[in-house]
Amino acid sequence: MTWYMGIDPGKHGGWAVLNPTKREVKSGIAPLSGGIVDCRALSAGLIDIHAQVGLHLVIEQVGAFPGQGVCSVFDFGRSYGQLIGMCQALGLPYSLVRPQAWKGKVLAGTQKDKDAAIAFCMREYPSVRLIPERCRVPHDGIADALCLAHYGAHFLAAPK
Repeated sequence: MTWYMGIDPGKHGGWAVLNPTKREVKSGIAPLSGGIVDCRALSAGLIDIHAQVGLHLVIEQVGAFPGQGVCSVFDFGRSYGQLIGMCQALGLPYSLVRPQAWKGKVLAGTQKDKDAAIAFCMREYPSVRLIPERCRVPHDGIADALCLAHYGAHFLAAPK
């Protein structure tokens, strides 16, 4: 049995670990350090999960878009690269998935936006807490991460 971890690598990103057999989810806001994803904090416990049940990370493969500032694009690229480096250094299997791919499958028939991802998570995984402490609205980074984990569990070939 393989568990899947979805990671939205943005500055307002999130993570979600899905046990697809029991439909159990652990999730949170991506930890940051100096404006980029803190891979040390994020990786805590991942090796243990991988050793016990198998873990496959599904990282959103995104790039810069028009209007982003140079510094934010650079920080985003550093986070993205460090996540891939973390997987490689820890020997964790991972897949890079473009937003169009996971949204086309997971959010089929919707607007494929942040609200659609939140609605999907609330419907399919009602026990998941999408509203972090001290917040009033659902966190779209956590929702995207859970959608990525769901995509991994249902649409990626099982890792060998």
